Amino acid sequence: MIRSSCNIVFCTPAIYSAGGVERVVAVKSNYFAEQLGYGVTIIVTEGRGRDCFFPLSDRVEVINYELYFEELWRLPFWKKVFVYLCKQYEYKRRLKADLIRMHPDFVITTLRREINFITKIHDGSIKIGELHVNRANYRNIDEKDSNWVKKIFARIWKNNLLEHLNHLDKMVVLTDNALSDWPELCNVVKIPDALPFRVDGKSNLTAKRVVSIGRYAYDKGNDLLLQAWAVVEKNMPDWTLDIYGSGNKESYQKLMDELGIDPHRCHLYGPVSDVKTEYLSSSIFVLPSRFEGFGLVIIEAMACGIPVIAFDCENGPRSIITDGENGFLIPAFDVNLMAEKVMLLMKNQELQYRMGENAQKAASQYEMDKIGLQWKHLFDELKGQ
Repeated sequence: MIRSSCNIVFCTPAIYSAGGVERVVAVKSNYFAEQLGYGVTIIVTEGRGRDCFFPLSDRVEVINYELYFEELWRLPFWKKVFVYLCKQYEYKRRLKADLIRMHPDFVITTLRREINFITKIHDGSIKIGELHVNRANYRNIDEKDSNWVKKIFARIWKNNLLEHLNHLDKMVVLTDNALSDWPELCNVVKIPDALPFRVDGKSNLTAKRVVSIGRYAYDKGNDLLLQAWAVVEKNMPDWTLDIYGSGNKESYQKLMDELGIDPHRCHLYGPVSDVKTEYLSSSIFVLPSRFEGFGLVIIEAMACGIPVIAFDCENGPRSIITDGENGFLIPAFDVNLMAEKVMLLMKNQELQYRMGENAQKAASQYEMDKIGLQWKHLFDELKGQ
């Protein structure tokens, strides 16, 4: 790490995939390095030989420990515990050595595997946690489907979690709702995610195209969107739906067949790096998530002047969308009402224009310069203590 006026280390699992956390880490790292002149290093454990999916400044250093925690997903539980403990020991050993060597001013963790030991590394840095999910879905441990051994591990982890979080110098959450999620803690502050790009102009809202961006995973709710689209496409034959995301599309393709959805008017694509182009060539954005920590794609779409329709799931969308003004919040998880609101926008271009205009104005508060200033104030405040 090159010494500068301020040196920051990010700890996050990976930066090679097209996820929201990966995008946020890349955008903030670029801003801190390019605009504020900070020294920035990203330490990851996954993605051997794979570059960052999103553009990353040459001034940002990446260190990959290549520990491959991801292999745990395919191991039986008894073996998973042993392998995890070995990898975790190695992660702690290497991270401690690097932090002592680099002596950064701040270490920002996305609160994954290193939360169990990061505050016990006495390298002189200020430790900041950044939580991108709501409390109910942090680590997403479903004890109802767990055996007794898994329940014990889940209980131990949950009991220790508050102690670990309480020892952070600050924990950053993204919404007002998330602030109230942690009444036991007094170190929580809100700084929302920032727009990852600048927008010149906006969608002209003439394309009869609906777009959605999100992983092909249960929490992102693409199955719910397809159920709603099955209703929409029967009534609005000129419109198409394009979904972009990483993950396995097979079950969603099968669902399309079961619902009788026209594959020529509904397309399941892989991840896309140039999301701005997709927003600008669309007229409606739909986010069908079952839960969200924030919903970065919401402010991206709104910044491009597109009205957004989302389920009023826990946390994210309700903190950004004003129902009826810059989009629609649909009671979770009413697919028929979602279909109805999508068709309402399709049929009423004046409403599209009004909501799109309001959406772009609302999104301006999330510009990187404004959010970056909030981070700078936090750094200055913590260094002054």
